[in-house]
Amino acid sequence: MVKNEFFVVKGCLKSYMIDSDNKMHVLQFALPDWWITDYHALYNKTPSSLYIDPVESAEVLVISLADKDKLCAELHKVEHFFRRKTNFGYVALQQRVLGLINTDARARYEQLVKQYPALFQMVPKQLIASYLGVTRETLSRLYKSSK
Repeated sequence: MVKNEFFVVKGCLKSYMIDSDNKMHVLQFALPDWWITDYHALYNKTPSSLYIDPVESAEVLVISLADKDKLCAELHKVEHFFRRKTNFGYVALQQRVLGLINTDARARYEQLVKQYPALFQMVPKQLIASYLGVTRETLSRLYKSSK
């Protein structure tokens, strides 16, 4: 069961699932100042379907859903902060899904490089390939042709 959200202070985390063929699918990376958890499990009080692991050494802050709800009820500015963060996260996820539907691997790669250049210094190519929905070989070709 998931009871907490994690705020990345330092490092990088990933959330992912493992399919029936034992293949990893990266759903999200969390860089410093980002939040990460299995939100479906957190809000619906169901067992987690995602794993969350550090990509590199990380420092995180943890807040329980109960404590977050209490803070938001007591402090309007905190509620506003979390609402804005949630909205931005929703927009980013929507853009990611639309990108997977409407763009090819090259465009997804170029957008990721443009939007999050630091990610390529922190995350192994195999994980970036999983996030983009391509093989490591395809990612290597995209990387070489973009130079």
